[in-house]
Amino acid sequence: MARAATAAAPRLLRAAMLLLLLVAAGRRAAGAPVVNELRCHCLQTLQGIHLKNIQSVKVTPPGPHCGQTEVIATLKNGQEACLNPEAPMVKKIINKMLNKGSTN
Repeated sequence: MARAATAAAPRLLRAAMLLLLLVAAGRRAAGAPVVNELRCHCLQTLQGIHLKNIQSVKVTPPGPHCGQTEVIATLKNGQEACLNPEAPMVKKIINKMLNKGSTN
């Protein structure tokens, strides 16, 4: 009987330690920022789109989520389109949108 009690003690101790570790990890993760996606948003890009169809442009620099600059245009119909940041037409669109925003 004494052997059964001493054999169960290490199992109980391991279970308690595991529970304590999980609770501590959960508390630390509760304050961590939430990242929407850990991958590039743009898998395919367009070389350009007519400026009259664009409502806004968002430029995301390279970071831990994606190693490339992403240019995402929100169109007036609500759709999003990924644009090639190296394309000359896209560079003109970005400059026009920046100038439009700075004059207002």
